[in-house]
Amino acid sequence: MPDELDDQQFRSIEEYWAIVLRRRWLILVPLFLTWAAVWAVSWILPATYQSESLILVEEQKVPEKFVSPNVATGLPERLKSMTEQILSRTRLQSAIERFHLYSKPSGLNSVLKSGDPVEQMRNDIKIELVETPGHPGEFMAFKMRYSAGSPELAQKVNSELTTLFINENVKAQHQLSEDTTAFLESQLAEARVNMAAQEAKVAAFKSKHMGELPSQLESNVQILAGIQGQLQNTQHALDAAKQQKLYLESLLQQYQSVQSILGGPDSTLTPAQVLDKELLDLRLRLRDLQSRYTDEYPDIIALKDKLAEVERLKKQAGNEMAADQNARNAKNSIDFGAVGEVQPASSTSVMQLQSQLKANQLEILTDQQHERELESQISGYQARLNLTPDTEQELTNISRGYEESKNNYNSLLQKQMQSQLATSLENTQQGEQFRIVDPPSLPVKPSAPNHLWFSLSGSIAGLMLGLGLAFLRELMDVRFQQEKDLEGIVSVRVLVGIPRLSTPVEDRSRALRWRTELGAATALVMLIVLGSLYSFFKG
Repeated sequence: MPDELDDQQFRSIEEYWAIVLRRRWLILVPLFLTWAAVWAVSWILPATYQSESLILVEEQKVPEKFVSPNVATGLPERLKSMTEQILSRTRLQSAIERFHLYSKPSGLNSVLKSGDPVEQMRNDIKIELVETPGHPGEFMAFKMRYSAGSPELAQKVNSELTTLFINENVKAQHQLSEDTTAFLESQLAEARVNMAAQEAKVAAFKSKHMGELPSQLESNVQILAGIQGQLQNTQHALDAAKQQKLYLESLLQQYQSVQSILGGPDSTLTPAQVLDKELLDLRLRLRDLQSRYTDEYPDIIALKDKLAEVERLKKQAGNEMAADQNARNAKNSIDFGAVGEVQPASSTSVMQLQSQLKANQLEILTDQQHERELESQISGYQARLNLTPDTEQELTNISRGYEESKNNYNSLLQKQMQSQLATSLENTQQGEQFRIVDPPSLPVKPSAPNHLWFSLSGSIAGLMLGLGLAFLRELMDVRFQQEKDLEGIVSVRVLVGIPRLSTPVEDRSRALRWRTELGAATALVMLIVLGSLYSFFKG
């Protein structure tokens, strides 16, 4: 039965409104009291004023394509690093002592605030990054906020913090640029030493393998070709000298044969006959060779020379014999001493041939010595050419380290020069800088506590509390307010309802009470509205 009764209650807006009217003071009084308590507490809390400044990150004045900056970190990382430096205990303690901040809290402040002044100051400092419009994730500026108990103090401390950030940025940029330059200079010195060591290794290797280097391969081939040509010429000269030796030895032997024949006791052949016989033999041999070889064949050339020499000897012998015949005719007698007169001339020719033979032998010895020297040089250059691939591989391995050291040195040298330019740019204040766009403001209204927020929150909390009490009171009330409340309890129908009967005095009293209650309710609501408006304008 009670469940059925509960299901039949509160079925229309009119019924809810009737409940509000019946429990109006149970709703209005908690609303006003809660609001008044919260609103009053908001004015008791200590006021805090927040000063704000906007700092823009200015790009360097020289384009980056000409001078690359040494600082490549983004604004968030740099701000984080600078914040750790500026918000250190030493610096904050100095600012606290200079501005006499955070004296020993008393009363409500001792409960709401921490006892450590440095921690309080860190909590009062707020830094907010400002994104570049149209470029999410990129930041072009940041806001600095500081909260204090008075507007003037908040502005002064914020100015101090802003100056610290700007100075710290200049110092950090300058220090980082100088450290980068110093680091590159040290690395450049090490690279220079390493490159010199590698260069010394290459020079020592080239000095040790002089003549076997790949760069000398072409000259070695040319020199080898020249020596081989000299060797070939020397061999040709040696062959010619050897042929000349054979010819001279043969000619000398013929002279000696002639002399032995002419000087022998049983000689019956004249020198001309001997030479004719020799000429006949030589011509037969020449004809035999010409039938088999060309005229450029060495033996044919040698036979022709020998024939010419024998013909010359025959002519000389003929002349001598003619002179001897004239002498015998003059004496009219045969004198075999003429042979002895021919003999000196023949002896002179033999001596000449012997002298030529000695010179020829000396020439042969010289050519043989020169041939051995040239062959030794050829062997040496061939050995160099054979060693060139191995030398080239070793030189490549050694030169690789030198080239790497050289490239590293050139790279560091270029970076060091760029770093010096960037450092010079920082020294002349032409690099990336912080510039104050909006100086620290002098706050007009307190940033905390937010009295309007407290007023609205108190109103909402009081209304919820009043409605809750009214709903609870309505559930606890067992009286019947309407006819339909009896339908679930009484089985018979209500035939007649008796209206409320009152006298004129009761009507006037009831109207006065309603007007009084309306005025009081209006006054309470007006107080809440006026208090909220006052909180809005006063902050």
